[in-house]
Amino acid sequence: MIKAVKGTRDILPPQSGVWNRVEATAREVFRTFNYHEIRTPIFEETALFARGVGEETDIVSKEMYTFDDRDGSKLTLRPENTASVIRAYIEHRLDQIPGTKRLYYLGPMFRRERPQKGRYRQFFQIGAEAIGLESPVLDAEIIELVSTLLGSCGIHDSRLLINSVGDPDSRGRYVAKLKEELASHIDELSADSQRRAVTNPLRVLDSKDPQDQPIVEKLPSIHDFLNDSCRDHFAAVCRYLTDRGIAYEVNPRLVRGLDYYTHTTFEFLHGALGAQNAICGGGRYNGLAESLGSKVPAPGIGFSIGQDRLLMAVEEAKPAGFDPKPLDLFIAPMTEDAFQLGAREAKRLRQSGFSVEVAPAGKFKKLLELASKSGARFALLIGDDEIANGRFGLKNLATGEQQAVAAFDLAAHLLA
Repeated sequence: MIKAVKGTRDILPPQSGVWNRVEATAREVFRTFNYHEIRTPIFEETALFARGVGEETDIVSKEMYTFDDRDGSKLTLRPENTASVIRAYIEHRLDQIPGTKRLYYLGPMFRRERPQKGRYRQFFQIGAEAIGLESPVLDAEIIELVSTLLGSCGIHDSRLLINSVGDPDSRGRYVAKLKEELASHIDELSADSQRRAVTNPLRVLDSKDPQDQPIVEKLPSIHDFLNDSCRDHFAAVCRYLTDRGIAYEVNPRLVRGLDYYTHTTFEFLHGALGAQNAICGGGRYNGLAESLGSKVPAPGIGFSIGQDRLLMAVEEAKPAGFDPKPLDLFIAPMTEDAFQLGAREAKRLRQSGFSVEVAPAGKFKKLLELASKSGARFALLIGDDEIANGRFGLKNLATGEQQAVAAFDLAAHLLA
């Protein structure tokens, strides 16, 4: 038997109903913040991610699904969507449209990482990018957007971690110091961190390997290397978050896993997700557009929420209104004439917004069993007698109560 590929999964009812509700909630929150949907291809030229995300990141060096197209070009299934959004921003000259561009997306991403709780090789993200403004006002806005989205999904106990990774000048001085410090401990580091200490020392701060932690804890803080402009930007972000009543913790080790970040980085953590408890991450990327070929600066900030992990948190929180809605009515016809009448009634009720399933004509006992298994609130029993007198048997499947109801009264009873 052929099964789903390792690291992928099927999303089945009723869980798919919760997915739909989360996505609808996200779209509504984005609307209230004036963000608009963008849909990018699920594969791009490999160079987009190599240049945008960074050659030395784990994503590019280890995790991407890359393949040769028939014309010899290299294509990659998107491992993240920020680079794709910025590519679209540049290609379609969105910089020519006045104002900040506020864009959001929902869809699948692909990374060949080790599957674990809440992590898959085909995974889904809900994300947004705000492009065209360098002000810390935008940083605070997008963090508030995430906080609002999580709250609207019933997640009220997440923790917000924030940091500044500075501008290229500040980070350059910090990276030089990190290389110097790590060189004296190189033999004590894990194999991955030994490589990163040479190629990209900021990534060592991301290490989750217990072997690295005693060394990471003693490394200098990037805050000691920030210039005045970076300090002012970060202080303003913190002030705006406080003004909005958004609690946060400053974590100087929070650098995130992508090379394009500048200034603000942030993560939202949630306890339902185990050791890998980040539910959302994001940050500012002022130079990304230029690195991808834009002649016009396009400072921006964005985030992505792991939708698979968000659903785990939602299912644990069990917020009101996120349970899949039950079927309103199961129509159980006992003759062919009853089936035709039931089908007409189903069409009328569906036009009024009710969910209705019509069974093929069958025996009474079997139809009641099907109605019970359907999870419907009510069953409508139609036989020759019901057709003759114009009143149907409406059975409440939760209480077992049954009453005779005329067709024109059905909608009122379903609403009761």
